[in-house]
Amino acid sequence: MRGLSEEISDMLAKPCRQYLAHLRVERALSRHTVDAYTSDLNYYVEHLTQQDIGNFCDVSETTIQEFIDDLQSSQCKKPFSRSSVNRMLASIRGLHKFLVLEGIVHNNPAADIKPPKMPQRLPKAISIAQMQRLIEATMAEEEVIALRNRALFELLYGTGARVSEAVGLSIDDVDFNQATIRLFGKGNKERILPLGRFAIDALNAYLVRSRPVLSRKGRGTPALFLNKRGQTLSRQSAWETIQNVAQKVGLEGISPHTFRHSFATHLLQGGADVRIVQEMLGHSSVTTTQIYTKVTRETLQEVYANAHPRARRK
Repeated sequence: MRGLSEEISDMLAKPCRQYLAHLRVERALSRHTVDAYTSDLNYYVEHLTQQDIGNFCDVSETTIQEFIDDLQSSQCKKPFSRSSVNRMLASIRGLHKFLVLEGIVHNNPAADIKPPKMPQRLPKAISIAQMQRLIEATMAEEEVIALRNRALFELLYGTGARVSEAVGLSIDDVDFNQATIRLFGKGNKERILPLGRFAIDALNAYLVRSRPVLSRKGRGTPALFLNKRGQTLSRQSAWETIQNVAQKVGLEGISPHTFRHSFATHLLQGGADVRIVQEMLGHSSVTTTQIYTKVTRETLQEVYANAHPRARRK
């Protein structure tokens, strides 16, 4: 297991390696997700070693609960956020469940441990007018880069794709005849989404007038979006591009996920069924998507309170 010190018992390290291999091969999780699990489990087994626990059979519910509590304690050199603790606990629970299923241990001490409650944060969406300003601002760059950025922005807003899904696209994933695009989400799950006219036009312009220029600077790749060196555009570069364009039009706090949030919110405001939006976002549960319905309800309440003569309170 990458990064484990030599002092860590093989009775801890070996099962962790098996679990990570299971995530990578059998569950086909992305490299980024497996790296996150690896980091969490490194931290966890190092803690167990410090507690003189060299075998998962000796881990109790109290052991894990105290570890989770310590992560949030003011005594911790760098206290973890609630979201980080929740992710850590998810990694630990997944590991112990795997150990039971594989017969390595008989009990799952993590099964009944509750994650810390998360404050509900509503997704940040911008208005349709702001989104239009943001997309139009891409054309301020030189044509080759401007056309690429315009295609990226139209794709993100027109499909609700995660930025990792967008930069992972190949040219063959776009079907102009059917006006659809093939995305690969979490767990490499495939979904086919419709492409609107604005996205189709922007992608066409990019592929005809911009991508060939960028491609000549590299060694050839089927990736849809390329950087200035002709290589696959990275998530970090896409994020920086969005930040730079947003600053030009005075929009703060804009990220790749803003496009996804705005996509979902504007669809629901336009009357789309929440389960259709769920499918388009690639959410495994409609519960995840329903947070956007709260956004639209609050907007309706605000409009009603300000506009209806019988709604105003004294």
